[in-house]
Amino acid sequence: MSTKVALSIKKGEKLPTSKGAGLTEKGRRKYNAKTGSNLKAPAPNPKTKEAQGRKNSFCGRMDGVRKRAKNNERAIASMKRWNCPQVS
Repeated sequence: MSTKVALSIKKGEKLPTSKGAGLTEKGRRKYNAKTGSNLKAPAPNPKTKEAQGRKNSFCGRMDGVRKRAKNNERAIASMKRWNCPQVS
């Protein structure tokens, strides 16, 4: 069962595409509180194997979104923020 959480750029919960299109700390806290998830901050330059795994997983998932979505502007912006090789 999924819970829809409305996040807004104007409320400071999401970044605009010009700044990388991801969630802010405020947005991650709101999402985690509503869903019981444990979203973490981006890891564009990972220093540990765990962080490298997160980066690879994120880049792989978002590459699929980038290829299939009609409006993939946010996906491309977030991939650039994470330094994904598919869009660099």
